[in-house]
Order: sequence, then C-alpha cells, then structure tokens
Amino acid sequence: MTAVFGDQPPPVGVEEEYFLTAVGSRTVADGASRISPQATAVLGDRFSGELMECQVEAKTPPCFTVEQVHGHLTAMRDAVARAAGAHGLRIHASGTPVLGVLGSARLRDDPRYLAAHATFRARTEGAVISATHVHVQVPGREEAVLVGNHLRPWLPILVALSANSPFWAERDTGYASWRTMAAHALPVFGPPPYFSSLDHYDQVAAGLREAEAVVDEGMLFWDVRPCTHLPTVEIRVMDAVADAEVVAVLAVLIRAMVVTALARVSKGDTGPELPEPVLSTAYWRAARDGLRGHGVDTVGGRLLPVHELVTRLVRDVRPVLTEYGEFERVCRTLRRWCRQGGGATVQRAAFGRRGDLRDVVDALTADTIGAATGYGTPPADTQEPDPVVRRPIATTESR
Repeated sequence: MTAVFGDQPPPVGVEEEYFLTAVGSRTVADGASRISPQATAVLGDRFSGELMECQVEAKTPPCFTVEQVHGHLTAMRDAVARAAGAHGLRIHASGTPVLGVLGSARLRDDPRYLAAHATFRARTEGAVISATHVHVQVPGREEAVLVGNHLRPWLPILVALSANSPFWAERDTGYASWRTMAAHALPVFGPPPYFSSLDHYDQVAAGLREAEAVVDEGMLFWDVRPCTHLPTVEIRVMDAVADAEVVAVLAVLIRAMVVTALARVSKGDTGPELPEPVLSTAYWRAARDGLRGHGVDTVGGRLLPVHELVTRLVRDVRPVLTEYGEFERVCRTLRRWCRQGGGATVQRAAFGRRGDLRDVVDALTADTIGAATGYGTPPADTQEPDPVVRRPIATTESR
C-alpha cells in the first residue's frame, strides 16, 4: 500500500476551527483579531482567523503517526486557549454555536471574506459553522480528484462519526449535525460531483467561477477537493469535534481511506458513480441521526445500523491501518465513541442535566481543552482480542 510513498505513510495534517465564547454569558464573542498576536507568537502561521470574528483556526504540521497528530492537537488547543484566556475568552470545538450569533456575528475584516459576503449576502449567516479538515499528501491533483470519487460513498459515515452540532439559535434542531444542513444552504458545499478526470474537474470549476458561484478556487467548498496550495487532498466533511483523541483517530482513518483509494486509482479504477439522490439522502440521514440509529448504505441503497456501516468502513481500510500499526487504536477509540453516541449525544446529555445551554458550552470547553491525556492504550493484558471485524463497534440499540 505504501509503494506510492516509499517506506513511510503519507503525512497527514488537521485543521480545526474553534468558537470563542465570553466567560460569563458563554455566548460566542468577537475576539479573533485581539487574540491573534499572542496565538501567532506560539503557533506562527499555524494560527489564523476565520470568516467571523467569533471563530479562529489552528493547524497541525504534517504528521506521520496518530501519536503525533494527537500531541499537536492538544498543544495547539492549549496555545489558543491561553491566548483567548488573556482576553477573557474561552474556546470550544463544536460544529455550530450553542449560544448567541444569528444576525449578530461580525465578519472579519479580510478582503477575501468581505468579497464572499458581497457575493452570498445574508447566506453568510449560515456560515457561522466550524469544521475539522484533514489533509493527506497525494502524488498530484489528478490523484486528488480521483480519490474523491472513491471517498464519496463513505462521506456520510464521516458525517455521522463527527456529528457535533445539535444546537442552533439556542434550540435543539433535532439533528446531530446541523452544521451539515446549514452548510448546504451555500453553493459548492457538500459532496463533490463525480469527476472522470482532472480536466473534467477544472472545466466544472471554471464554469462555477464564470457564474460567480465562488469568489476564488479556494472557495470551492466541496467536502473533498484538491488543496489549492499544498500537494494534498483535503477532506472537509466533519464537524469540529471536542475530543482530541477522536479527531486524531479520524485523521488516520481518513489517511487509510485515501491510501486505499490511491491503490485503486493506480489500477485504473476511477471510482463508483453514485446516484446523487442516494448520496444526498445518506448525508441527510447521517446529519439527522449521527451515531444513533440507522444510516444509508450508499452502494446498496439500504438502511443499516450505523455501527455496521462504520464497521464496513474500517474493514475496507484494515490492511492499511494494520500496516501503519493503527488498527487496534482506531477500533478501540471508535468503539468507545460509538458507545457514547458521539458529540451530539454528549452535548444533549450536558443540556439534560439542568436544561441550561450554558452547561453545554462548559462541557464543550472542558472536553476541548481537557483532552490532553486522551484515550490512552491499555496495558497489553487488557487489549481486546476481537476488534471491529468480527463484532460491531457499537453496542447501543438502534432507534
């Protein structure tokens, strides 16, 4: 599997977006420009502002192991949290803001984002959302495009695994990932179309620019795309997730998906052409139910328990995970995460204790910053001998 890259896995990197909140009210608060000098002093160009002043972004460097990913995630979260704390602010990772915003979010004073607002107008209010982006190195743009075809059937499962945005406008939306639904209100979001080649991709992108549906190529916000400034394929489908161990595991799971896809592309396989209604329905179901209940098998078109779909994904990439020494850790963490019900379930549980959304923000903040120890590897004599393939990851009954 590693023939394309030599003796080591391709590097993987993670970008995370965080909300800034006021310590007292727990509402999202402007402050990206204020905390930037202190955060940049530690992280350099791995820290930046985002679309709105109530959001910031931090990035890991290229990593080769899940331990490196996890270590950089916790270190950069700590750096951003300290910078925010110096200005009376806190940070948390969530796909949508829990308290505040709608109509009050202030756009960051950046020419690119101002141009986007001029184009999309009030629709930018729906873009007050935060995501996790994963970059995996690939040989070239052609491979990045064709890898996207192979990843499309699995993208709804990544939506379910990362679903962490049940609240919007200070109410429960009934969805596990409202960020997914809000993002789709904008053009050029969601799963990419099937592309037969790089030329096909470039033709479609040129048409969208001509129609002024995007400000620049960097605003082709498909959930899988060739990166415009790095030799990577970028996977953008996931909510911002508070649990750093889960983010690290999802990053290496995605790397295994990319490497598996590259092996198929190298044999001339350009990927399956899925019916768009099936894929969009699978997205909707994953966004609504997350890790609870059933999801759509995009190839067979059937409803299956989500834990079975997750197991199928892990089984598909098991040879790569095993080769990189990550299979056991990925299985253990995903099993734990599925039992918990994912981020949306954690948020609702925090709200359910007292019916107070401030408790949700506090829980998200604690999980985002307090995840430094992660979910460690148990001693050898407690390793589970029967990981994913022979039994479901989750034990929770489906709804």
